[in-house]
Amino acid sequence: MDKIQILWVDDEIDMLKPHILFLEKKNYQVTTRNNGPDAIDVFEEKNFDIVFLDENMPGMSGLEVLSELKEKKASVPVVMITKSEEEYIMEEAIGSKIADYLIKPVNPNQILLSLKKNLDNSRLVSEKTTLDYQKEFRKIAMEMAMVRTWEEWVDTYKKLIFWEMELEDIEDQSMTEILESQMTEANSQFGKFIERNYEDWFAPKADKPIMSNTLFRELVVPEITKKERPVLFVVIDNLRYDQWKAFESVVANHYKLEKEIPYYSILPTATQYARNAIFSGLLPTEMEKQFPQYWKNDIDEGGKNLHEAEFLTAHLKRLGLNIKQDYFKITNLAGGKKLAETFKSYKDNDLVTVVYNFIDMLSHAKTEMDVVKELASDDKAYRSLTLSWFKNSPLLEIIQQAQQLGFKLIITTDHGTINVKNPSKVIGDKNTSLNLRYKTGRSLSYEEKEVYAVKDPRSIGLPAINMSSSFIFAKNDDFLAYVNNYNHYVSYYRNTYQHGGVSLEEMIIPFLVFNPK
Repeated sequence: MDKIQILWVDDEIDMLKPHILFLEKKNYQVTTRNNGPDAIDVFEEKNFDIVFLDENMPGMSGLEVLSELKEKKASVPVVMITKSEEEYIMEEAIGSKIADYLIKPVNPNQILLSLKKNLDNSRLVSEKTTLDYQKEFRKIAMEMAMVRTWEEWVDTYKKLIFWEMELEDIEDQSMTEILESQMTEANSQFGKFIERNYEDWFAPKADKPIMSNTLFRELVVPEITKKERPVLFVVIDNLRYDQWKAFESVVANHYKLEKEIPYYSILPTATQYARNAIFSGLLPTEMEKQFPQYWKNDIDEGGKNLHEAEFLTAHLKRLGLNIKQDYFKITNLAGGKKLAETFKSYKDNDLVTVVYNFIDMLSHAKTEMDVVKELASDDKAYRSLTLSWFKNSPLLEIIQQAQQLGFKLIITTDHGTINVKNPSKVIGDKNTSLNLRYKTGRSLSYEEKEVYAVKDPRSIGLPAINMSSSFIFAKNDDFLAYVNNYNHYVSYYRNTYQHGGVSLEEMIIPFLVFNPK
């Protein structure tokens, strides 16, 4: 293996001979220079892995040399060494993106630690993370076998997401594969849990989680009625828990997290059911009965989410909340930019509700477009694409403006998605719904072990289109494929992101409350 190349620049370099010998014994190659211009010349000629740079030198100062080095090869880490503890020097050096900052006199072990931190960091982190997950793996496996409640499933899922993101960049891919198999096992167990318990959650006084239809009343209304600040309520369609974690740090630049409350999407984990339930505060059967002019079943013509604003207005009235509020649905870049430009005009509102549809569009685009299939080929890439979108989106501009205007911020979603891999055969008539993760219709034929089947939809708050209608929900990472043209259908939809069924990713989703910084 090639030796690590160090450039050490100090006008008293001869005094550092013991340090240099110490490093050379550790198999590092050290090149020395005692002034800025010579250091810049040799830095251009040779490839160095790291630079140790004295801040206080005659002629060119360390900060001036640093500026030149960064201009020539910005990726090479530079460690600043100085006698001075003056704050402005530290701030300027840090602002120039130094890798580390050491105060003289330095000892050889400090230098060695800085080298490991900057050059060996990814390997050391990878090894430590792998070791930690190996210890945690058995614990999670044992806990998973004992999970009996919806609260315990939330905790288990959050642990798995934590490790998925911790292991994201490690070199040992076998660990990632082990975690994937553990997530698959978790979803298998979770599917059985939902089959045993979901229907019971609809009984009066049942021990049940907050769900789509109770979310607004239970969690949003208390924030509005505090009257401390206006509330910006953002519903990002299709946002998985791990995708939220991917851009959490960006929101943290503007807002301080006050509450993180995971909640459960109702089934089907699909927009027309779950998001309408959020805004109406009703189950689909109740929406169908109370608002027949707005509710559409799967087989009905026309858009299924065209009346969220009306549902919300009626819900607020039913709750006795006479507040100033506006609702916006953003489905494209132009709509987002327009709201960002005019957001200040809503500063006197009690509530501003924004539904942002980007993630939903992304998951559908992944099905339709080869380029997006490549960009979001797996969960890690999907998270990365979400982060990139959020950092450059009008939604971030809206959130920044809300922070400046003193709004409380709430971020949530209607359901998540899962990357589907395994087809499960279904036969139904021409009126069977088209969704890949659930089907509703008459005389459905399917593999019973592979789905959660509900013979009486009304038992879980869903409309029955006719007397013999039933619902089936895909579990694990399955998708429901028709027998007709089966092979084409399977190759087209395999490894795409879908929703509507039973999985941790689709059902356990984030609800977050923030105060402005």
